[in-house]
Amino acid sequence: MTVTVLLADDQALVRAGFRSLLRRSREIEVVGEAGTGDEAVRAARELRPDVVLMDIRMPGLDGLAATRAIVGDPELSGCRVVILTTFETDEYVFAALRAGASGFLSKEIEPAQLRQAVEVVAAGEALLSPSVTRRVIAEFAHRPVPRYADADARLSVLTEREREVLRLVATGLSNEEIARRLFISPLTAKTHVSRTIAKLDVRDRIQLVILAYETGLVRPGGPAVKPGRGVVG
Repeated sequence: MTVTVLLADDQALVRAGFRSLLRRSREIEVVGEAGTGDEAVRAARELRPDVVLMDIRMPGLDGLAATRAIVGDPELSGCRVVILTTFETDEYVFAALRAGASGFLSKEIEPAQLRQAVEVVAAGEALLSPSVTRRVIAEFAHRPVPRYADADARLSVLTEREREVLRLVATGLSNEEIARRLFISPLTAKTHVSRTIAKLDVRDRIQLVILAYETGLVRPGGPAVKPGRGVVG
């Protein structure tokens, strides 16, 4: 199957570069471009791409607001947004995760990695690199873990093994690393992660990490804790 991509960046040269790199793959087709967040939202609704590569700093509606609009549109449920950013300087990483972005790509990414990343996201996975996970954890480390009255109810749909898998996902472990930790096969680990995503009704792995911290299932700098005990970081 061909993966369709929409490029959203206010710099035409950047869009041209990404288009050229993606064109080298027979499995990827760039179906449109946008120079502003407003244009990105309109193009996404018109073209229904599988993946939107979204610059976070654009005139008018920025990439964060555009991501929120696209992710929040029920008719675009199959469209996934990947933020184009530089991890060390972009202060919007956590906000973009909350907006529903499925991952991040550096504008200095290698060509082969760019094409692979697009295919991974289109397949329903998330680009949750260790660096992004650390940014999420660091964000929570600077605030108390929220006391959600419905935390137990929210997580009650999970089995004990699925809760264990969720804790490990929240630390940034890959399926292979989870498999080694739990002495199970990578396929079984992937199945547990997929079921956890479905049961908790979240978009992807990144949202699992956020939910794990927001419910208090895990906390920055400390051991995993059970939700509902009012433990704060």
